[in-house]
Amino acid sequence: MKQRTLKQVLSATGIGLHSGKRVTMTLRPAPPDTGIVFRRVDLPEPVDFPVNALAIGDTRMASTLEKDGAKVSNIEHLMSALCGLGVHNADIDLTAVGVLIMDGSVRLFVFLIQQAGVVEQSALKKFIHVKKAVEVREGEGASLEYASLTPYDGFRLKFEIDLGHPALDKTGQMVEIGFSSTSFTRDIARARTFGFTQDVETLRNLGLALGGNLDNAIVMDEYRILNSDGLRYDDEFVKHKVLDAIGDLYVIGHPIIGEYQAYRSGHGLNNQLIRALIKDPSAFEVVTFESVRETPTVFRADWAVA
Repeated sequence: MKQRTLKQVLSATGIGLHSGKRVTMTLRPAPPDTGIVFRRVDLPEPVDFPVNALAIGDTRMASTLEKDGAKVSNIEHLMSALCGLGVHNADIDLTAVGVLIMDGSVRLFVFLIQQAGVVEQSALKKFIHVKKAVEVREGEGASLEYASLTPYDGFRLKFEIDLGHPALDKTGQMVEIGFSSTSFTRDIARARTFGFTQDVETLRNLGLALGGNLDNAIVMDEYRILNSDGLRYDDEFVKHKVLDAIGDLYVIGHPIIGEYQAYRSGHGLNNQLIRALIKDPSAFEVVTFESVRETPTVFRADWAVA
C-alpha cells in the first residue's frame, strides 16, 4: 500500500476558532515521507511546523504546534480529515495563527480534499503497529480521565463522556467505532465542536474561543442546546470527541494499527498517550505492506467509503 498526497492545490478562507482572526489556508501536494507540514506565511520570516507529537505545546481546548515562539493552533480537525481520507503528505500554508474552524466539524475539509483529489505516491505507506498496552490517567473518582492504546488488528476507537449536563445526558455518551464497517465521512465528519455559555467569558479572557458562535459550534446554556437546528447525530457530542482523538493521534505521523479507548479524554491526555507510546520502543513498531490485500481491512478504503 502506497503513501498519498493531494492531486492539486486547494485554498479556503475563514476564521480561527480561538484567535477569531480571518485566515486563508492553502494545502499543497508534498513529496513522499515528508508528512504533514504547516507553514505560517504571515510572519516576517515564514516558519515551518512539521507535525509530530513532541511539537505539540498548548493543549487547552485544542492541539497547538509550537516552534521558536510561533504557534499553529487548532490542528486537530484538519489532521482528522487528512487521516480519514488517507493523506500522508501535505504542505499547509496559513496566514494567521489558527486553522480555520469552518462549521465546527470537518465536513467542509473533507469536501475540499475530495474536490482536490488524492494520488498515490512511490513510497510505501507506514503504520504504527501497537504491540503492547499503553495507558495514561489523570484524576480520581469523579474527576478521572484516561486514554489507552492496545494491540488490535485494525483501528477501533471506544470513547465515553460524562459531563453532567442536562442536554448531554439526553444523548448517547458512549460510542464504539470500528472503521471497517463505519464511514468516517458519513458517521464522524459532521460532528461539531461544542461549548457552554457560562464558560465563554473565562475562555475569552484567556484568549480562547474568540471566533466561536452558533455557526461553528454547538452552544449550550445551563439547560439546553441553543442552536435552532439541533443535533446532526443523536450522539454528536461523543462523536466529536472521537473526531478530535483521530486528529490528535495522527500527530504521531502515521495511521495506527491498534485500539484506542478513552474516558473523558481531551487533547492534553491524547498527546500524553502518544508521547508515552513513542517513549517505549517495545510498545510499537513501524510496518509497511507491499500489497493492499496484506493491509488490515480497515485501511484498504482509507475510511472514506460512503
